[in-house]
Amino acid sequence: MKAVFSSLYAGNLDFYSCLLKADQVSIDVHENYVKQSYRNRCEIYGANGKLALIIPITRSSNTPMKEVKIDYGQNWQKIHWKSLESSYRSSPYFEFYEDKFIHLYEQKNIHYLVDFNMELLNIFLKLLDLEIELSYTDSYEKEIKNKLDLRSLIHPKMGTSQYYNENKYIQVFEEKMGFIPNLSIYDLVFNEGPAAVNILG
Repeated sequence: MKAVFSSLYAGNLDFYSCLLKADQVSIDVHENYVKQSYRNRCEIYGANGKLALIIPITRSSNTPMKEVKIDYGQNWQKIHWKSLESSYRSSPYFEFYEDKFIHLYEQKNIHYLVDFNMELLNIFLKLLDLEIELSYTDSYEKEIKNKLDLRSLIHPKMGTSQYYNENKYIQVFEEKMGFIPNLSIYDLVFNEGPAAVNILG
């Protein structure tokens, strides 16, 4: 399957379930940035339930994704990393994987949101042992031909796609607040480690 996705921050389980079905993946960097989407936010399981981590950006209206810059004037990196630590420090695999991510929350040398998102995506693909051919789109296409268009399907206000299977797994705060489905891939990887890819399938 060939598929086109939006560039997402970390990506939720629906996103990765779709990736599992694809052997060629295009990330659309020419579509306009959309507010309140997963492009610059991910959702993790905090001590009080679902917690949204949002990367602040600098942009004007109708800005193509490839031109959206990260706003380092706000101390978001420290906030995001502390949130990940407090949420997952007691999870089985956080200590094994934290070194693979922490540099992204300490350095400020990635200027564009799509580049930050791609760095994270590549890390997760390696952890999940997924070999997928990735590329950026060359231009914006309103209607995609010969590829599955998943750009608008994976969105906080949409339901999950047909490719998402709600396979439960142990979450840090599950006993306190119950299971929360379709969170960021961070939640699954820190809780399940090498078994994460089997949960997605």
